[in-house]
Amino acid sequence: MKAINRAIEKFCHNHRKFGIPGLMKYIVFISGAMFILIWMDSRVIALDFYIRFSPDLILSGEVWRLLTWVFLPTTSNPVFAFIMLLFYYFIGTTLEREWGTPKFTIYYIFGVLLNIIYGFALRYLIGVPGFAFMLDNVVNVTYLNLTLYFAFAVIYPDFTIRLFFIIPIKMKWAALISAGFFVYTIISNLLAGEIVMAFLPLVALLNFFIICGDDLRSKLRPIKARGKSKFSNFNREAKKAKRNMDNKPFRHQCAVCGRTDTDTPGLEFRYCSRCEGYHCFCIDHINNHVHFL
Repeated sequence: MKAINRAIEKFCHNHRKFGIPGLMKYIVFISGAMFILIWMDSRVIALDFYIRFSPDLILSGEVWRLLTWVFLPTTSNPVFAFIMLLFYYFIGTTLEREWGTPKFTIYYIFGVLLNIIYGFALRYLIGVPGFAFMLDNVVNVTYLNLTLYFAFAVIYPDFTIRLFFIIPIKMKWAALISAGFFVYTIISNLLAGEIVMAFLPLVALLNFFIICGDDLRSKLRPIKARGKSKFSNFNREAKKAKRNMDNKPFRHQCAVCGRTDTDTPGLEFRYCSRCEGYHCFCIDHINNHVHFL
């Protein structure tokens, strides 16, 4: 996963115009419009039947279902729907500002693709009568959107939100509550024999660990390892780099730890698009530094 994450980081660095700017804005707007249409629909055959994910119907020509299921409402309560969409908009736009448009677009689209692959795999691995119809209610974006909480909490663990606009709670605790929901869903479905539903949260978590695994490991590392010993090593390396600076010319130097491409051959260096000016960082600090503003 680390190799995949680095490949994604490299791609985002080299293709800064890739992606859909304001992706979460479009998702929230279309989802809200879809909720209103479905909520107002009083026909016997509901509108949501025509936009659900269905491998058989997709292969029969209804290719729009590859996309429309993303906007399918996950609740029928207007108040909860409004709060969820508002929160998803806030988290999604914040992550896009932090990561950049390319990385956020990859995160969301890759999560959607994993769900599509999972749905098709189930259809052909478990080809039992009526199973295709069951899939119509399985594949949805509930867990993918919930992993946005995890990603936000990794970056801003102490950020305080107000649950239902009243109860203050830090993002790290909100993420733990969501994680508990994931665990409960997996265990309860396994005990009930619903193997298909039990593995659905794991599909969303796979996407999260691929994109955010390195950042999560750095946050969960023991304080001692992240504290004095780690920074003392960086200080020693910085001093060593400074002593060799005059004698050994270099092209890249990390603005945090001071390592260069000369004294540390093979170390990757990148430039931060969010920092003002021309600031270089090593691979260990490109996503873990205070931006120059």
